[in-house]
Amino acid sequence: MDESGGSGQPRSGTDEATERHEGPQASTGPAADAPRPGPESPEDPTGPKPTEPGGSTETPQPAEGTEPATHPSDESPATHHPSDESPATSRPSDESPATSRPSDEPQAHPDPTDDTPSHFGAPSDPETTGAARTLAKSGSGKGRPPRREKGPGGGLLMGRPFGVPVYVAPSWFLVAALITWVFGGQLDRVLPELGALRYLVSLFFAVAFYASVLVHELAHTVAALRFGLPVRRIQLQFFGGVSEIEKESETPGREFVLAFVGPLLSLVLSGVFYLAMQTVEPGTVPGVLLGGLMISNLIVAVFNLLPGLPLDGGRMLRAVVWKITGKPMSGTIAAAWVGRALAVSVLIGLPLLTQSGALGDASEDIGGMDTVMDALLAAILAAIIWTGAGNSLRMARLREHLPELRARALTRRAVPVETSTPLSEALRRANDAGARALVVVDADGQPLSLVREAAIVGVPEHRRPWVAVSGLAQDLTDGMRVSAELAGEDLLDALRANPATEYLVVEESGEIYGVLSAADVERAFVKAMARPS
Repeated sequence: MDESGGSGQPRSGTDEATERHEGPQASTGPAADAPRPGPESPEDPTGPKPTEPGGSTETPQPAEGTEPATHPSDESPATHHPSDESPATSRPSDESPATSRPSDEPQAHPDPTDDTPSHFGAPSDPETTGAARTLAKSGSGKGRPPRREKGPGGGLLMGRPFGVPVYVAPSWFLVAALITWVFGGQLDRVLPELGALRYLVSLFFAVAFYASVLVHELAHTVAALRFGLPVRRIQLQFFGGVSEIEKESETPGREFVLAFVGPLLSLVLSGVFYLAMQTVEPGTVPGVLLGGLMISNLIVAVFNLLPGLPLDGGRMLRAVVWKITGKPMSGTIAAAWVGRALAVSVLIGLPLLTQSGALGDASEDIGGMDTVMDALLAAILAAIIWTGAGNSLRMARLREHLPELRARALTRRAVPVETSTPLSEALRRANDAGARALVVVDADGQPLSLVREAAIVGVPEHRRPWVAVSGLAQDLTDGMRVSAELAGEDLLDALRANPATEYLVVEESGEIYGVLSAADVERAFVKAMARPS
């Protein structure tokens, strides 16, 4: 439910408003307690998932390990010590004027379960958080969300096919060296006359193999773009590649197609290499290379068709369960648990298959080092699958709760102050109005900057009457203006694109609604993720 702001305008040349705010006030003034400043930006809940060979994924995952925020009701009022505050920060008397005028219409309030703390350490009051906001003019900002920017690169930029950047991660060079060494040893048995040149041929094979993985990922990318799903980037890395698709498919049918096209292209490439192998002499360098590429693409296709997340087969299984039950979350849960079972099977079964000779080598030819390498490979693959399955569950829960993150509900009420206003006076006005943020404006009410929470707390109380708010403020940029209508992924994207500790929230009409703290968004995000699905 949206909340509307007040209708008052600050008068030119003064920060006093004409009426008093009648709503309840915070128990302490801004800067009364120790700060709890937020990080520079909320943690990105959408970094890429661990990948599988040739696998695809959507933009991931929320950070784990963060403790949920404490509800204000759990805090003892005694911890704020209002009696210890100086007159500059203590609650003013009833004769103090308010700084904003509440709207004439009934106003809604933010979610009462919101437990974000007050701007400078006092607990949040849902009655004052979402009620009458100060409405100075917003200047040039019209409440539009900041322009979305591409996420940071993940290594060496190789190109932009279909407008999507392709990066090679540093970990690729490690796996390329490993493939060169392993395939070089195989070439020494098949083509001993090559000598040291076998490693050059092996390096060419490693590059060609990852070119095949890139084709696999491009298949996912083209399908996603065809369905209108934005793709942030493609990254080639250790054990394969990843296509970062920013949104979820709208239907189970599209989800199935989007997942299936990758393994399908790998199967097609395997068939192409098989046909090409028929045109060359067996036992030659071209024949060995084509045979290796045929087998490797076949392995990539089969492996990705296994029915467990985060593999493509897991996404296909998710689509099937989604179609049957009508619930995407049910499909995710089923495919994720199958993925975890698959991880255990790989951990135990791959070394057993190798020891039995089922994968090609006679069991008597398998040495101790081979056994260790097989166990290590199985452990790495199992860890990737298990972690990816867990990330898929977290991602599903994130998408389920993202709509709960609304800029309007999380915004802190603010009061406008001019550049020369002493900090003590600005805090008095904010405390009187029950506000939790300060916006520096010019004589015409145009916002210039936001007073930083951490900077306020760093000023000793006895110096606050002689410190102007302009010296503690951060100049506003276009990226620090966000629309009050933003919610969910759009809100997180806007904050990620322009990292800051505070943002000016504006209405579509251009009026100031309040100030959004990155710390408040992060707390709400963690709280939403902690709720059961």
